[in-house]
Amino acid sequence: MSSALLTWQEDFHRECGIRRGVILHGNTGDLTSDPEAPGQWTALPAALINLLRQRGYQHVIFWNRVNGVSGVDERTWRELQSSVMPHAVRESASEGSAYDMGELPPTSVPSPAYSCISASADDLLAFAAQSLRQPRAEKPVAFVLDWTQYLFGSVNSLSENERGWLMRLGQATRDAAVVRNAESIGQPQSLLVLLCGGLNVLPPSLYLNNPLFREIAIPLPIRQVRESAVLGLKEVFRLQPPLQQGGRELADFVDGLEGQSIRDIHNLARLSRQETEVSSALSLLNLYRHGRRHSPWEQLDHKKLQTIVETLGRRVKGQGEAIEAVRRILVRAFTGLSGLQHSYRQRTPKGVLFFVGPTGVGKTELAKSIAEFLFGDEEACLRFDMSEFNHEHADQRLVGAPPGYVGYEAGGQLTNAVKQRPFSLLLFDEIEKAHPRILDKFLQILEDGRLTDGKGETVMFSDTVIVFTSNIGAAEVKPESLDVRNEFIQKVRQHFVHELKRPELLGRIGEANIIPFNFMSDDSFLIDIARAKLAPLRKGLRDKWGISDLRLVKESEILTLLVKDVDRGAGGRGVPNAITNKLIDPLAAFLFEHMAAPNQIRGKIIEVRIAGSKLLLELE
Repeated sequence: MSSALLTWQEDFHRECGIRRGVILHGNTGDLTSDPEAPGQWTALPAALINLLRQRGYQHVIFWNRVNGVSGVDERTWRELQSSVMPHAVRESASEGSAYDMGELPPTSVPSPAYSCISASADDLLAFAAQSLRQPRAEKPVAFVLDWTQYLFGSVNSLSENERGWLMRLGQATRDAAVVRNAESIGQPQSLLVLLCGGLNVLPPSLYLNNPLFREIAIPLPIRQVRESAVLGLKEVFRLQPPLQQGGRELADFVDGLEGQSIRDIHNLARLSRQETEVSSALSLLNLYRHGRRHSPWEQLDHKKLQTIVETLGRRVKGQGEAIEAVRRILVRAFTGLSGLQHSYRQRTPKGVLFFVGPTGVGKTELAKSIAEFLFGDEEACLRFDMSEFNHEHADQRLVGAPPGYVGYEAGGQLTNAVKQRPFSLLLFDEIEKAHPRILDKFLQILEDGRLTDGKGETVMFSDTVIVFTSNIGAAEVKPESLDVRNEFIQKVRQHFVHELKRPELLGRIGEANIIPFNFMSDDSFLIDIARAKLAPLRKGLRDKWGISDLRLVKESEILTLLVKDVDRGAGGRGVPNAITNKLIDPLAAFLFEHMAAPNQIRGKIIEVRIAGSKLLLELE
C-alpha cells in the first residue's frame, strides 16, 4: 500500500478487506488524491476504482437510481449476473436492455460513466445479495451505490419501497458467506460501498451496532493537503507576489483556505487567470469568498487607526478609559497579534470586547461607533438582544434547527448574518440574560473562529469583531466607590465562575478584554451627549425642510435646561427623551404652523432662546 494515501483512503483500503459494507460520507463531491498517481487529483469514483483494484477487486460496479449500472460493459454485467443468478438473467435478457456502449479496451480502467445499463434498486440489490452469499467468489465484485442520500426519504417515514431496499441491504450483508479457512480468509470478498453526502441521510438501523458495516468520513482537506494542492498549481496561479514554497505568502494563503475544498483551490487558480488585475493571494481569496477584492481590515491603515480615540469620542462621552482600551485591542488586531497566545495559526475573531457597566452609559453606542469606524457603516453592527435567548433551546435560533425540525431550511440568525456580512461587528447585548446553554456556542467561536450551523455548513468568524455588553454588578457597585473598574471586573469574574459555572468562557474572552464603563455622575457628560444628539436633528431639518441651521442662543444654558430633569441613575438614556419633550415637540409645533407656506422657512435659520424654564423659537 502506498504511503502517499490520505488517511481516509488508508482506512478504506483496510476496512474493505474486513467488512462487507463500507459507508463513505462527508466531502464526497470533492477531488481527492489519485492512489495510482500521487500529486494528481481526481474525482472520488475514479479514486475508488483504483483503491479497489489495489485490493484485488476485478469488477467495480457503480449504480445510482437514475442512471442505473455503470463501470462495466453490458456483456460483463450479464456474465456476472449469470454466474450467480442465471434464472434472473434469462428473464432480464428477454425484456431487453438499454445503452450498450461496447466493451472497454483490456488495458484500461473502467470509468463510472463508461456505460449506462438499466437496473432498478431491487435488481441491483438482489444481485449484490446473491454475490455476497458466494462462499468463494472467483471474481469478487465491489458494488458502489452512489448518491445514496437520494435513495431514502425521511428516516422516520420510509415508504414501502424504501423499507424493502433497506431490508435487502441488511440481508445482503447479514447472509454473506462466512469464510474460516486460512487460505481464503485473506482473499477479497464481494463488497457493498455506499457513497452519501452525510451519514444522517441513511437509516441508522442499517449500520448502528452492525460489525459488518463501517462508516468512514471523508473530511475537508487538512493544511498539508491544501498546501500540496496549491503547490501543484503554483505555475497556474497568477499572483503578485508569486507563491514560493516556504514563503510567508504561501503560508498565509494556505491558512486562509481552511474550510475550503480542493475544488475551491482549483476554482481560485481559474479565477486568478481570468481576472485582469493581478492581485495578492489573500485579495484573491477575499474576492472568491466574499465578492470583494479588499477587506476592510486591509484598508485599516496606521494613519486611520491613530484617529480612533478622537473619532469614537465624538459619539461616546465621558468614557475615555473605555475608548483607550478599545484602541489597544484594535491595535493588537491591526498588528496581527490577536489570538497568538492560543496558537500561531489561530483563526479567532479580530477582537473580543466585554463592555460592563451601568445602564445608559454608552456601551451600545460605542459598539455602533466601532462598527462605523472599522467597516464604514453603522449597519455593520449586527445586534442580538440576548434577553430573547433565555430558554434552553434558543440556541437553535442562532445556528438553525437540526434536520427534520421545523425551520431547518431557514438556517440560524447568527450564522446567516455572518454569511451575509462576514466583515461585521457582532453585538450580543445584555449577555447575562442568555441561557447558559447559549453561552456554550461562544466557546467554539472564541477558540476556533468558526461555528457549524444546523445544515452542517461551517461559518467563519475570523473577520468579525465580537462585543458583549452586560450590566453585571451595576446594582452592587456604587458610583462613589474608590475603584469602580476593578469592582466591575470582580463582579464579572464571580458571575462566570460561581453563578454560570463557565470559567472556561471567561478564559476565552480574556480578563484583559473586560472594559468597565464609568458612571454618569457629572452633568457635563450629559450636556456633551445632548450636544451630540442635536447633530442628527440639524441634518433632518436641513434635508426635509431646507432649514439652514438650528442655532441655540446661549447654548450652554439651553443644554443645561434640557438635561436638568434627566434621571442620573439611568445614565444618558434620559437625554433623548428630554430633548424630545423640551425641544423637538415645540419645534414640531413651530414647523406645523408654517406648513401652509413652507417656502417662507426654506433657507432660514431657526433660533432657540431660553425664557425662564421654556424655550422660544423664531425665524431669522
